[in-house]
Amino acid sequence: MRIRVFGHEREIDGSRIDATPTTIREQVQEYEAGERDAFDLEIEFPDDFTGSVMRTMTEIPAGETRTYGAVASKLETAPIAVGQACGRNPIPVIVPCHRIVGVDSLVGYTGGLDLKRQLLEHEGAAIPDES
Repeated sequence: MRIRVFGHEREIDGSRIDATPTTIREQVQEYEAGERDAFDLEIEFPDDFTGSVMRTMTEIPAGETRTYGAVASKLETAPIAVGQACGRNPIPVIVPCHRIVGVDSLVGYTGGLDLKRQLLEHEGAAIPDES
């Protein structure tokens, strides 16, 4: 299913969320309006490495970030593997892969770095200085 956030369309796998499309879209709209900073949705995580990374992403509170390296250390893997798993996240925005950043830059985001920056700014997160 498609969601719209901050003027950007994102494809999410609604079959992994135990809620109606209407409920999912309502919660995304509430997030965008600043009425919620966490989603109250039951998510079915994949039973693989990507699922482990996704679970870790959901532990990062709004307004905070973690580096790829920090997540990799927690999961005893390499930062590049974490980045690849972030790119496979089937539920972006709701499972906040945008909260994982490089040490000194935002680094890739399948929705584009402009959206990643918007999401982090919306949450009040510190954004790595890329200058």
